[in-house]
Amino acid sequence: MFEFCTDPESLAGLTWLSCYLTTGVHFSFYWAFGKVLLLLALAAPSALLMGFLGAMAARSLIAPLRWIGKGYISVVRGVPDVAFFLFFVIALDQGFEWMRHKVKCPDWDEPIRQGSDFLVCPAAKLPLGTSPEWQHETYGFLLAVLTFAIVFGAFAANVIFGAMKAVPRAQMETAEAYGMTRRQAFWRVMVPQMWVFALPGLSNTWMVLIKATPLLFLLGIEDIVYWARELGGTKTARFSDYPHGDWRMWYFLALLVFYLCFTRVSEIVLRRLNARLSRGQATAAGEAQRKANA
Repeated sequence: MFEFCTDPESLAGLTWLSCYLTTGVHFSFYWAFGKVLLLLALAAPSALLMGFLGAMAARSLIAPLRWIGKGYISVVRGVPDVAFFLFFVIALDQGFEWMRHKVKCPDWDEPIRQGSDFLVCPAAKLPLGTSPEWQHETYGFLLAVLTFAIVFGAFAANVIFGAMKAVPRAQMETAEAYGMTRRQAFWRVMVPQMWVFALPGLSNTWMVLIKATPLLFLLGIEDIVYWARELGGTKTARFSDYPHGDWRMWYFLALLVFYLCFTRVSEIVLRRLNARLSRGQATAAGEAQRKANA
């Protein structure tokens, strides 16, 4: 904090505001924006990988694998996101602790389920009770990333599955006529071409993923929504060096501007990516490019 901020009561105007916005809790608020961007940077490729694997399973010739792929897509897409977010965080946490419990405490003779309580031996807790706070926060954040990947992976899987079906069958037949195996035709013909069909749907999934990041607040993570509510609420002189009224509207307005700017940048990047993938393709966008270059 600036040296002249040592006595907030003597400050006024922009000086008071500059000191107020550079307090330690405000830097936690600024760091929370980094958490959101980090979540997107980790969850988006993870969800895309889950979606690709789910789509491959859904079109598999092996019936049980095909049932798993289609079941994953249908079940996750058919349940409200909030329910799955709250379910997966608890289920994954308990699942990891149960596996550690079986390995680290094989002689434990008490039931793990005791009514509504889930009790494992202290050595199996994740993180350990003696772990520093940052490990607890990191573990919770990684659980959130995994949950986002599972939920949005189902939406991506549905999009990619449809994109694979959109690749003309004649392309695959031509590849097979040239002597390619089914696997070779899949990786060399279908996968490169299906992205242009998948991108519009994946773009929508990306936008929904951006808008879903405030769900971190429901998972107990101190994200931008948490800090906007905490910092914007009424502060009295008894509990704060910088008393103020209810400023939540201004904090949430800042979040609104942040999300609008971020989605606008995403739209520009996705539009350019779509133009790049459409080049030379037998699609409406590809035909429009050929006519424009003619």
